Order: sequence, then C-alpha cells, then structure tokens
Amino acid sequence: MTAKFSSYILNFKQPGGTSRGILHTKETFILEISENGNRGVGECALFRGLSCDDFPGYESKLTWLCENINEDPAFLGSELRAFPSIWFGYEQAVLNLRNGRNLYFPSAFTEGKSTLKINGLIWMGDATFMQKQIEEKLKDGFDCIKLKIGTDWKSEKEILTNLREKFPEEQLELRVDANGGFEFTEAKKVLKELSELKIHSIEQPVKAGNWDQMTELCAETPIPIALDEELIGIREPEEKQKLLAQIKPQYIILKPSLIGGFSGTDEWISYAEHSGIGWWITSALESNIGLNAIAQYAFTKSPTIPQGLGTGGLFTNNFESALELRGDQLGFKV
Repeated sequence: MTAKFSSYILNFKQPGGTSRGILHTKETFILEISENGNRGVGECALFRGLSCDDFPGYESKLTWLCENINEDPAFLGSELRAFPSIWFGYEQAVLNLRNGRNLYFPSAFTEGKSTLKINGLIWMGDATFMQKQIEEKLKDGFDCIKLKIGTDWKSEKEILTNLREKFPEEQLELRVDANGGFEFTEAKKVLKELSELKIHSIEQPVKAGNWDQMTELCAETPIPIALDEELIGIREPEEKQKLLAQIKPQYIILKPSLIGGFSGTDEWISYAEHSGIGWWITSALESNIGLNAIAQYAFTKSPTIPQGLGTGGLFTNNFESALELRGDQLGFKV
C-alpha cells in the first residue's frame, strides 16, 4: 500500500457562532491509501482549538503514517493514540479501500433501505438570526432541535420560552449545548430554568476538566446532563471508566474525530452502556467525507434517539455528498 495526504480549508457560508468564538473556516486533512489500483479515502478531521492533537508536529505525524502505512494496524494504533483525528482518518481510508465507492460500513442504510433521524442544529447569534433558523428547521419537519447557548443567556432563555409556549415537549424536543459556557454557580441556576422549560438535556454546562463541579451538577441536576468536551483527550480505557464512574453523567456525546475514531467510540459506548449511561453520536464540522463515514457508522449502532449529525450544508466548497436530507431523516444516495 501507498499513502498520501493533503490539507483542505473549508469555508463557512456564513460565520458559525459558538461559545468559543466565531468560525469562518475549518481546516481538515484528506488521507488517501492506494493498493492494486484501488483507493481508500479518509478525513483526518482536526478541529483547531478543540482537538487534543492540535499541536505542532501534526503534519509530521501524518507524514510518518504515510511512510509506515504497511505496518501492523495494532502498532499504528498505539503510535497514533495521541492523534485521534489521524487515527479516525486512517480507519476510514482502510474501510473505504476495502468496501469501495463512498462505502465504509455497508448496511441497510447504504442500500437506501433505511435512514437516520437527526436533530436540527441552531447556531448562536442574535435573537432574529436564531429565530430564523428555528423557523426553517420546523418548516423542514424537525421535531428535535438543538440550540447553542452560553453567550447571552437572557436572550437565549427568551427564545426557548417562546418556543416552548408554541410547542409542548410532546411535540418538540429541545436540546441545548453550552460548550462549557457557564460558570459553576450560574450553571446551577440555568439548569433549574431549563427544567421549567421541559428541556431534554444540556451538553457540557461548565468547562471540561472540572470533574468535581460536573460530578455535583450531574448528581443534583433536574434535567439530564451530557458530557461532550469532557471526553476529549481521555485516551486510556482505565481513565474513561474512571471519568464515567466519578461524574455519572446521564448521557455522553460521541464525536469520532475527537475521541479516537470508530474504535475509540466503541470503547466509550461499551463503558457507558455497562454503567447505564445514554449516548448519541455527533459530527464535529467534518467535510462530507468524514460526515458520510460517521453517518454509516452511527447507523450500525442501532440508535433509538435522534443523532447529532450535520448535513454538510455549512460550507461553500464542500466535497460532493453521498448523503441527502429527507425532512429530519439523513439518507444515503443510492
């Protein structure tokens, strides 16, 4: 086998607002593996400022992988444990090489016989911008919406209140994602107010790394709390089990490109289910290459609740998509 990689800059159609700032571009890396005239493609979806492998030497490690592509996968996995996004791309490329055009996890999903239900994502912005997004999602048939919060709670609460007045919880499931945007004491107050609005769950109310704070919040919270950024950088099986045993979250959010690819996600799911903790899978601004692979993988896990997958429509220069949105159902183009 031979391998090569290239960098690619994705441009947002409109700036994406998060509690960590405004995003205009998203850098990513495309890995290609070739063997006997066949080609496998994967995306090493580095997320600057969020990925635990965002440090000098990233491209050197990609070069190392290409030079050692014929080594035993177990050896490569151990060497790339500190580079979850590179391992994520490697897993994709190998699966694609094996399965062919746009295929990573062949299933009823890739045969066009089934779909994945997803939530509609509402980006941060002023009240008018967020309200416009919500109206579009409702018009498209979504009955599960996730809103980014944590920058202007007063305005965000007003939007949620208006939504709940129009749509009871039986009609519209509301999830919120704070991306660690609240201080500990404020988070307690916000959790109570979210409970009064019948919110399904909140992701990462306080910054990652504050295990004691998160443990207290999860023990006392009136609504389910989901760990998100908290999982990033936790690589060893013992550490994963320790985190879940101490914090005891109601859910964990699984982003394969940030937590060690599909094998890393499998580990988290196994430990979570053993502890009675719920989960769902979420994309993390990957291009259509990585998004396609994540969607195929997510289907194989037989999820029972809406997943947090994107649609590939955020960028002006994305790759051709193998997926299509049908209402709130993500499907594979056959």
